[in-house]
Amino acid sequence: MPRAKRYFLPGFAWHITHRCHRTEFLLKFSTDRRSWMSWLFEAKKRYGLRVLNYMATSNHIHLLVFDNGKQGAIPRSMQLIAGRTAQEYNLRKKRKGAFWEDRYHATAVETNHHLVSCLTYIDLNMVRAGVVAHPSEWPSGGYAELQRPRERYSIIDHRALMDLLGIPSIEALQWAHRDRVERALARCEQVRESKWTESVAVGSADFVKAVKTKLGARARGRTIWGSDAESTLREPQAGLEQ
Repeated sequence: MPRAKRYFLPGFAWHITHRCHRTEFLLKFSTDRRSWMSWLFEAKKRYGLRVLNYMATSNHIHLLVFDNGKQGAIPRSMQLIAGRTAQEYNLRKKRKGAFWEDRYHATAVETNHHLVSCLTYIDLNMVRAGVVAHPSEWPSGGYAELQRPRERYSIIDHRALMDLLGIPSIEALQWAHRDRVERALARCEQVRESKWTESVAVGSADFVKAVKTKLGARARGRTIWGSDAESTLREPQAGLEQ
């Protein structure tokens, strides 16, 4: 069972990434990605997980969530999702052994244009990988749900996203989201950015300093890099390849 990084802070958005064991393509079939998504929905129901965006690729996942202060909502959700996805896969395949890397990685994201950039980065994952030309073509991600909210089994918390970004309506959210993705595609911005998968925090210098202060001893050894407008709090570990 993956061990949670226990430094989530209430009132912060978190970008979570988790690799399959040895970066194996254990999620390459849509059946397995749907299993992960169904347990993500269950975590939302069971623990009140506030999901802002998500993406299941063939060998890792991305999850953007908001910590609203519910005790243990994020680590309990990650334990449920990872554990049940692995159990179902191993049972179906008559397989033994680890499904996930031991730890997932979490990055605190400032809830302004940095959050918008992170949303777009997640949406463009499979475009970056060269699998699809547009995020709407990949069914195992949040792009389609952000653009066309589901009446049932909705995973994304549109209201939370609207509140965090200061957007007054679902129509305005959809337009802003779609426009940002199209501009990123036109500018060929679909490149890997290690800050989203290797940092403890991403945002302005003041935001990153605040995260480091709140983490206290848990931020020991982490270094702040960047400018006043964009800084990162880094830790010494490798990130994902995509």
